[in-house]
Amino acid sequence: MSGLQSVNWQIASNRQAHHTDRFYSQELIVRRGQLFHVSLTLYRGLSSGGSVTFTASTGPYPSESAKTKAVFPLSNGTSSSGWGAQLVSNRDNVLNISILSPANAPIGRYTLNMQISSQGSDSTLKLGTFILLFNPWLQADGVFMSNHAEREEYVQEDAGIIFVGSTNRIGMIGWNYGQFEEGILNICLSVLDNSLNFRRDPATDVARRNDPRYIGRVLSAMINANDDNGVISGNWSGSYTGGRDPRNWNGSVEILKEWQRSGFRPVRYGQCWVFAGTLNTVLRCLGIPSRVITNFNSAHDTDRNLSVDVYYDPLGRPVDKGSDSVWNFHVWNEAWFVRPDLGPSYNGWQVLDATPQERSQGVFQCGPASVIAIREGNVDWDFDMPFIFAEVNADRVTWIYESNGALKKNSSDTHSVGKYISTKAVGSNSRMDVTEKYKYPEGSSQERQVFEKALGKLKPRASFGATSAHGLAREEREPSISGRFKVAGVLTVGKEVNLILMLKNLTSDIKTVTVNMTAWTIVYNGTLVHEVWKDSVTKSLDPEEEIEYPVKITYAQYEKYLKADNMIRTTAVCQVTDEPEVVVERDIILDNPTLTLEVLDEARVQKPVNVQMLFSNPLDEPVKDCVLMVEGSGLLLGSLKIDVPALRPKERSRVRFEILPTRSGTKQLLANFSCNKFPAIKAMLSVDVAE
Repeated sequence: MSGLQSVNWQIASNRQAHHTDRFYSQELIVRRGQLFHVSLTLYRGLSSGGSVTFTASTGPYPSESAKTKAVFPLSNGTSSSGWGAQLVSNRDNVLNISILSPANAPIGRYTLNMQISSQGSDSTLKLGTFILLFNPWLQADGVFMSNHAEREEYVQEDAGIIFVGSTNRIGMIGWNYGQFEEGILNICLSVLDNSLNFRRDPATDVARRNDPRYIGRVLSAMINANDDNGVISGNWSGSYTGGRDPRNWNGSVEILKEWQRSGFRPVRYGQCWVFAGTLNTVLRCLGIPSRVITNFNSAHDTDRNLSVDVYYDPLGRPVDKGSDSVWNFHVWNEAWFVRPDLGPSYNGWQVLDATPQERSQGVFQCGPASVIAIREGNVDWDFDMPFIFAEVNADRVTWIYESNGALKKNSSDTHSVGKYISTKAVGSNSRMDVTEKYKYPEGSSQERQVFEKALGKLKPRASFGATSAHGLAREEREPSISGRFKVAGVLTVGKEVNLILMLKNLTSDIKTVTVNMTAWTIVYNGTLVHEVWKDSVTKSLDPEEEIEYPVKITYAQYEKYLKADNMIRTTAVCQVTDEPEVVVERDIILDNPTLTLEVLDEARVQKPVNVQMLFSNPLDEPVKDCVLMVEGSGLLLGSLKIDVPALRPKERSRVRFEILPTRSGTKQLLANFSCNKFPAIKAMLSVDVAE
């Protein structure tokens, strides 16, 4: 009998051919539907009459009928479908073999065994394990992406940009996806093995891992901690004791490692971009092309009526009532794959959302939903289309409580929701607007038709257009005054906030208007934290007159209640006697002081590099409990946590630290500085690393 002396997995050449050479792991990682090569050294040559078969199997209950186990002979030709092994050469007891997996094989960790039969006796040799991933380079794979630059960005890029803020102030943060970092691939496979589906029925779950639709949906449930041993626990309360402020994370690597280290206990805390950044890491890691999408003024419609209701009391205070809301921004993912269930015109980008907002089939999961189908209003298709359609299309309806407690509909706005839908551009950090991929141009006839079609599918009994303010004549009276908040001066944490309420009389009569104003600090999803200012005034406006009323909010008023979001919501409810109130609202975002990073030496692979952080305390009071967190794939392993000494008023701090680049090319260094007065100041620096 022939015994096995050694196995050479030809890791370097296989990984290069399979575009898996960026993974830090030393395992054999290959992509499905593509040949890989193995050399086996036997103690004795194969006898001429002997036969060789291989067995590849994955999961705890491999079976040939479920396609999680394949038994295939060593042949001289390749098999047309399914697994195959071909003898490339056989010299001096060394067999060079090429193995081909099907382009629709389940992904995951496989075991490969070899059976040799000769002269009536059989022996089984364990060859070892390898990991099989999706193959966006292969046309036969459902995740195939033909464009080289897009593939590089959406599969191979391990750092990125996520857009945040509000419609009138779009900001960006860097995010370290780090899908190739040490241990991350194994953690991504553990995410699948911790899912509810795997725990209930592991054999079926593993068999379904051939389908990117299935994997995407399972991951959208697993990245949040609701219902399962999911990765991240969400918190929008403004109080993050017992965990980390969601704004402090620099990327997914620390989160995934912490989840594994704790024995798969949810990591605290996340908000939408944290869920999306982490889901993006797992998708790219497994070979599904993906990107992160930000939707500004994102509707959270809980009752499937394509409208969100917002409420105010007579004094102008926003009222937390009902579960509908409009988030300043919301972040989700798009993954790229085919939709055989919908038809070829719906292939391509599919929405997946791991933020726990609404249950779907009993679980907090969302997607995949075809972006093209969303634009066409096909809200009755799989999966979770009504919710996602509403996020970008819902009408916003304002209600006001009268002083007698009665509730009165004030106005509806058909075009404020779903603005500036954004993602990072391919190959650069600029913003690419993808709004037109989600909906037809605002006010166009197609947009109106799609909205009515969607409404008809959701409410088949409603008469045409009866339930929608979209594009239909209003019964509401035109208001006689208009108002808006204008920013005066700079908006900076630590400084007074100066706004001007502009009130205009739109008629040729004199109007007397009573204005009730409030300002609240908020979390970006609209959660009210604390009222920080209020004022009331009555003004007389001459015909066509526009007046300016100054609004001043001091640092002392907002300091204790401002969250890491740096957001303040100002509201004015303007009342002319016997007319409907006019509600004026503006969310403002205050700038943090600048955190500067600079590289002090030329960056080369495997050569330590000094980096300097500069920060000046802008306040007239000291800041303490200062911590700097630094991370960046290819620039340092893991993350650095540096305690920074307390700073006196106006004092400048300079901190030096060392990084060790491990890969050449342009890499992203991310820093987060936090202290008692500034919960999360971000900085990002592109570092060009030479060979």
